[in-house]
Amino acid sequence: MRKYLAEFIGTFFLVLTVGITVTKMNALAPFAIGGVLMVMVYAGGHISGGHFNPAVTLAALVRGVISTVDAAAYWVAQVVGGLLAALVAGYVARPPATAKLTLSGRPLAVALVVEALFTFALAYVVLNVATSKDNEDNSFYGLAIGGTVMVGAVTVGGISGGVFNPAVAIGGATLGLLAWSSIWVYLIANLVGGAVAGVVFLALNAEDRPGARQADAATPTPAPSGAGFAGPAPTQP
Repeated sequence: MRKYLAEFIGTFFLVLTVGITVTKMNALAPFAIGGVLMVMVYAGGHISGGHFNPAVTLAALVRGVISTVDAAAYWVAQVVGGLLAALVAGYVARPPATAKLTLSGRPLAVALVVEALFTFALAYVVLNVATSKDNEDNSFYGLAIGGTVMVGAVTVGGISGGVFNPAVAIGGATLGLLAWSSIWVYLIANLVGGAVAGVVFLALNAEDRPGARQADAATPTPAPSGAGFAGPAPTQP
């Protein structure tokens, strides 16, 4: 239960930050969003893995570091956290009656592409810095994950809104920033990007496949001759 609560809390503050900074048209929104994701990953990574994103959870499921039951519970916690955050952001920021981001024609196709690409980048970074045995006990995982979202938001935020997260998409639509008629674009692009990231990670890191890790665990290894990375690392969910 504690890992589901950690996912709820992290997603809540991520969507809350997105909702308020975007509603108020804060020019520093990408930095605030990347920053809050970074600190929440550091805060909850050792409990749940710090996903806060259904697409990242799907990538972890494909990669084999989370069970189907846990993944489903993560998705529920993330969506509920995003919905509640949207309601709070709406109360706090009181968004004006502005045109919702509605996608159609070529902008829809472009948004589908960039959302899939940068969600892939985010999930790919998460898997490599937070689940790879080559990066165990590192202290940079949160910075890398938050930095990826910040870069994506700056690069394609003006094209697709820079969502990269189904929970953010649902929260944004609830808040009135995104049109419900376009929500499918984000859900499909984000989930496809996450799933492909899991497949690519396994293709590039055969030694990190669940079966390979179990085989390594059963094989005696000599004591390490030097120190590893300093600092805490997120536990795998």
